[in-house]
Amino acid sequence: MHKQVSYLLLEDGSLFSGHPIGAWREQPGEVVFNTSMTGYQEILTDPSYAGQIIVLTFPLIGNYGTTPKFTESNSIHAHGLIVSESCATPSHWQSQSPLDGYLKTNNVPGLSGLDTRALTRHLRERGTMRGALVQDLQSTDHWLEQLRSYQSEPAIANLVSTPAAYRASEQGSWRVAVLDFGAKSNIVRSLAALDAEVIVYPASTPVQKLLACSPDAVVLSNGPGDPANCTQGIKAAKELLGAVPLMGICLGHQLLGLAMGAKTYRLKFGHRGGNHPVKDLRSGRVSITSQNHGYAVALDGQTDIEITHINLYDGSVEGICHRELPVFSVQYHPEACPGPTDSRYLFEQLKDTATAWRRS
Repeated sequence: MHKQVSYLLLEDGSLFSGHPIGAWREQPGEVVFNTSMTGYQEILTDPSYAGQIIVLTFPLIGNYGTTPKFTESNSIHAHGLIVSESCATPSHWQSQSPLDGYLKTNNVPGLSGLDTRALTRHLRERGTMRGALVQDLQSTDHWLEQLRSYQSEPAIANLVSTPAAYRASEQGSWRVAVLDFGAKSNIVRSLAALDAEVIVYPASTPVQKLLACSPDAVVLSNGPGDPANCTQGIKAAKELLGAVPLMGICLGHQLLGLAMGAKTYRLKFGHRGGNHPVKDLRSGRVSITSQNHGYAVALDGQTDIEITHINLYDGSVEGICHRELPVFSVQYHPEACPGPTDSRYLFEQLKDTATAWRRS
C-alpha cells in the first residue's frame, strides 16, 4: 500500500521525509528531541512543550496506547510529534486509543517513518531550530521565510496557565500555593501525597493575592518559553523572596535565578529525557532525573546564591539555593512523569522548610 509522503522542513533548509499521522496539517514549531524510552503521552501533555515539535528518539512509539491516566494536563500542548515508527496496534489493558487516534482527537499533526536518528544528530550538531511540518514541497520557500523571521511569544506561559485559581487538594496539614506557568499535574499530586492543601493560581496573579491565602510555601512551576521574556514571573519571584518559602521547578528555577540577579542562557540543543545524571553537591548523591528545558542558569558574581546541583553531562547548573532565605530550586523535574522518581525528596525538603518557617 502506497503511503503519502510529507516533510519536516528546518530553518536551515534541511528536509526530512515521513508519513503523516494524527490530525495532519502544515504546522510550524521549535524542533526538539527527547530521549525517553517511555512516557510519550506525559511528554505530549506537558505544557512546557507548548509551541514545539517533539522528536522522540526511541524507535517504537505508541506500543502501549494512550489513556487519560497518563496525562499531565487536559490537552496536548506540543505543535507536533515526530517518530520513527508509530504503533497502530497497541497492547495494554488500560489503553483506550492508539497514538494516531489520540493525536487526531487533540488536533495535533505528526510524522512517522522519519529517520529520527539522522534528525537528532543534525539537531545536536546544528542546535535547536525552528521547523515546519509541510505537505507540498512547493511551499518550502514560503515556510523558510516564515521560520527565519519568527519572533517568539513573550507571554507564552499565559497561554498554558490556568485561567482561574482553583483548589487542587482540599485539605492538608500545610498549604502550598502553586504559581502556574504551565504546571504538570504530578506536581500537585506529589504535594498532595505529602498532606498538602494545594491552591493553583494563574501566572498573572498579583503577589498580594497569592499571599492572601496565607501559604506555608509557594512553588513556581515549570513552563514554556524563554525565561527572560517571562517578566511577570521574574517580578513575582522578586516580590516573594523573603516573604514565604519558595521552590522553583524548571522555568520556576530560571525565574528565581533571574530574580536573584543570575543570568540565563540558551543551551545548544537542551536537555530533554529521563536519564540525566545530576549530582547534589552537598551530599554527593547522584540522581537520575527527568528533564525538559532549553535554557539554563549561570551565576554572575552573586555571593548570596549557592549552587546545589550540577548536570554530570555538561556541568550546567541544575539547582540553587539562597544562603540565608528559605529559597531553593532545581532545573529538572522532581515530579518525574515520565522518568525516575529519585528526586521526590525535594518535595519533602519543601515541607520541612515550610514547617520550620511557620514555627519561627
